[in-house]
Amino acid sequence: MYKIEVVENGVQAISTINSLENQGFAKKDIYLFAHDKDRSENLTDATDTSGVGMKEQGVFDSIGNVFRSRGDELRTKMASLGMTDVEAQQYEEVLDAGKLVVVGSNVN
Repeated sequence: MYKIEVVENGVQAISTINSLENQGFAKKDIYLFAHDKDRSENLTDATDTSGVGMKEQGVFDSIGNVFRSRGDELRTKMASLGMTDVEAQQYEEVLDAGKLVVVGSNVN
């Protein structure tokens, strides 16, 4: 099961993360995406949420991300959390617009 929320900024992301926790998602099962890699890493650190790594993606996709564009990398990471390819494409376009995507996923 997964739940996806689109937010405008870090303040809204924190509120959404708290809401997901209240719905039963553990912090380790909440992921925050931003198109800018530094922004994504900073917000993930600040909100104490998880990053999508080898556990979620597997070895080959994790290594493959080194050679992918940022958009391809984001879509691959989102798909590893249970999104369909179409959903991952739609949310990657949301990220292109400067918004954030918060995902609660207990797929893994």
